[in-house]
Amino acid sequence: MFDQLLDLAKQYGTDAVVKNNAIPNEKNEEVIKETSNSMLSGLQEMATGGNLGDLAGLLSGKSKLDSNNPVIKQLTEKVSGSLGSKFNLPQETSNGVANNMIPQILGSLINKAKDPKEKGFNIEDLVGSISSGKGGDLMEMVTKYGGAFGLDQNGDGKVDLQDAISALSGNAKSKKGGLGGLLGGLFGKK
Repeated sequence: MFDQLLDLAKQYGTDAVVKNNAIPNEKNEEVIKETSNSMLSGLQEMATGGNLGDLAGLLSGKSKLDSNNPVIKQLTEKVSGSLGSKFNLPQETSNGVANNMIPQILGSLINKAKDPKEKGFNIEDLVGSISSGKGGDLMEMVTKYGGAFGLDQNGDGKVDLQDAISALSGNAKSKKGGLGGLLGGLFGKK
């Protein structure tokens, strides 16, 4: 998953990083790599820190990828702070890089993960990478407690990664509101 995220960061880093005069050319590659590192760790922190509702909205594609999105805000702060401290970039520059790249990378990442024609990239990778951060495993929690909350999205009698995939891709047999409904049901929200 990191490799795909890094590829997207390289793709969208041209304007935000390479053409940015405030970033020394010899640091371009490092800044792009740090952006993708910080994004992945930020998503993992959100998943393990209980920010599941916002992540669900993001991954389902139902929430806008703009500066009002709580996931975008949190990732922007993390990436900007990391770039500023690691490369001694002015706050305006690091904020500009984060604000420019994060929505583009996430939008492309989500679209690629949902596209069945996209080879070597799938929703399982995305959910697995995000949920495997420190402090717990999102999918393990859903698997362990999900059955008690009616979270079996595909009707196979168990709650597993396939239910998350069904919820994310909109292929659930019983439309329960996508991943937001899946995670909302787990935490008692409808």
